[in-house]
Order: sequence, then C-alpha cells, then structure tokens
Amino acid sequence: MRCLRLKKQKEITALNRSGKRVYAPTLTVVYRPSDRLAMAVCVGKKHGKSVRRNRIKRLLRAAFSRYTPYLSPCELLLIPHVSENYSFADFLRDIGKILEREQLIEHLS
Repeated sequence: MRCLRLKKQKEITALNRSGKRVYAPTLTVVYRPSDRLAMAVCVGKKHGKSVRRNRIKRLLRAAFSRYTPYLSPCELLLIPHVSENYSFADFLRDIGKILEREQLIEHLS
C-alpha cells in the first residue's frame, strides 16, 4: 500500500493546526483521522544545509514506509528534532512506538 504525500502548504498548515501532537526522542508526529493515508515531512533550515535536510527526509520516509501496510487512514506530519546524528534505526523505533501508542496500528512482534 502506497502512502499519498501531502504537498500543498494549505493542507500541511491545516494538519499542523488541527492535528494531535505526539512526541518521541527523535521526532514529533502530528496526525488526524482522514479518509486516506497521507503523510508529509517537515525539516527546517535549522537542521543544516540541503544535503543534510534531504537525507533526513529520506530516512524518515523509509522508516515510515515500513508501517504503511498496517496503518489506518489518517494524515500524518513528521517533524524531526534537531540532533547531531540521525539514524534510520532511531526513526524506525520512534515511529513504531508512536503509532502503537496512539493505536494507529496493531502491535507488531
């Protein structure tokens, strides 16, 4: 199952205002129920130059894609916290914890 991407600034702003925020050590997730599964990644310039920001986006999308077959329809916004090092394993772990805690997926073994 492929996830749609939220691309319009209007959609992302509306999600950021009306969605529920959930925090983890490496990122913040803003979500709300929807009729489709859609996701956006927001990485600001405080994270570094474009090469570093694009790497963070790729890591987040790859980690998130592992959970898309198990997700209920909702819109999600992934916002990473500023850090010296970013790892795929940390993003994967924290996204999984958040999705389970908010009951957006069933428990995965």
